[in-house]
Amino acid sequence: MRNTPGRLRAWFHRHPLIPDALLAALLAVVAVPCAYVTFPFRDTAGLNEPDAPGLVLIVAGCLLLTLRRRRPFLMLSLISLTVLTLASLSQHGSLLWVAALVLVYTVAAHRGLALSLCALTLSFACHSLSAVATGQSGDWMAHLFVAVSATTLWITGRSVRLRRAYLAELRDRAERTERAREADTRAARAEERSRIARELHDVVAHHVSVMTVQASAARRVLATNPDGAREALSAIEEMGRTALAEMRSIVGVLRTDAAPAERNPQPGVQEIPALVDQMCEAGLRTRLWIEGERGQLPPGVDLAAYRLVQEALTNSLRHAGPRAQAWVTVRHGPGELAVQVEDDGKGPKPPRSAGDRTGHGLVGIRERVALYGGILRVGPRPEGGFEVNARFPLKEV
Repeated sequence: MRNTPGRLRAWFHRHPLIPDALLAALLAVVAVPCAYVTFPFRDTAGLNEPDAPGLVLIVAGCLLLTLRRRRPFLMLSLISLTVLTLASLSQHGSLLWVAALVLVYTVAAHRGLALSLCALTLSFACHSLSAVATGQSGDWMAHLFVAVSATTLWITGRSVRLRRAYLAELRDRAERTERAREADTRAARAEERSRIARELHDVVAHHVSVMTVQASAARRVLATNPDGAREALSAIEEMGRTALAEMRSIVGVLRTDAAPAERNPQPGVQEIPALVDQMCEAGLRTRLWIEGERGQLPPGVDLAAYRLVQEALTNSLRHAGPRAQAWVTVRHGPGELAVQVEDDGKGPKPPRSAGDRTGHGLVGIRERVALYGGILRVGPRPEGGFEVNARFPLKEV
């Protein structure tokens, strides 16, 4: 319910005809009794009270505001024609001048400079001609009021249009910058992968070639020279160890931590409850749901699911605030493993965009999910907070 005003404004922004229709109806309702009222800034001694056709023209003119954003200059022209028609009949125009001023602002705010100047000129001309037709050309107070009001609204409309164009340019520039940054990141990532692939190829090709030669030699002398065969096998063993060590060092270049690689078995989905308990001890209130019957998971998917939960909960602990809550759902389905981590993000400084919560860890998680053909969605929740949702397809065994 907290975002209701913002959602209402967004809905009205997507459906501008509805607020314009409400404004037009309200003005038409108020214009009928105002047709029989004398305004303090205008001398209406020479005007007659509008008859039934005159009231119809007044109401119809006010209702033209319904289309003020679609055809503002056309609506202004029609209202000006209505005002001149009533003036030629020496009848009171009621609040049609208000509708005309609203349209002057609308043209200035939503159309180009030339058309907005034409709208301002048309409003001045309409007022002048109606004053001449009703014999009120000497009413300088009314002329000054209309001139100041129309000019002020025109300047306001132009300012709104220029500010809107400036913000649109800023958004477009930010999008271009983001696209360029993503392109640079992809290029750097592709270049790094290509370099690692070449180095791994060289390492593996060299050592496998040597191991092949040694194995061939051991096979030939196995029966006649057992000691030589043992030496060849020892060389193969040593060469294999060297190849593994070099491969680890090359892949380790991509790691940011200096800690040595763990030799313990890699964690998986079955370790997620222990991970949730650790987060609760660290101060993040976390709840876990495991749905479905757990089957045999591929080791890579099992590890990727655990790392996803670990990284998402770590981000929640860092960014969601001291009173935040998190929910972890692991769903075992037919041919699919779904993992979802959510938080309510009620911290003192919640993130304003998904980019504030997606660091290098989640970039790595995205790579893992893509590697196993999964789908990952990372971003803010509609009701507040943040969400990481992944689906891993499982091959039928």
